[in-house]
Amino acid sequence: MRSVAVILGGLLFVGGAVLVVVADQQRADALDEAKSALIRAEEQSEATRAANYTLAERLTSLRDQIAAQETELSDQTGFLP
Repeated sequence: MRSVAVILGGLLFVGGAVLVVVADQQRADALDEAKSALIRAEEQSEATRAANYTLAERLTSLRDQIAAQETELSDQTGFLP
């Protein structure tokens, strides 16, 4: 009976060690996946920031055009050019 308990204890010990190794590997894989997701998010943020900058430049240009047109249309004398 004692030998059965020793064998069973040894199997439980080995099984526990295997579980710890597998859990550590899964943790490392999850950490790598999180790092790559962070890198992708940073790259996407930079691309979005560049696109926003380009759109802001276009918007400024359009606002200048609108201001010029409003100035032209706001004829105080009553005669449009």
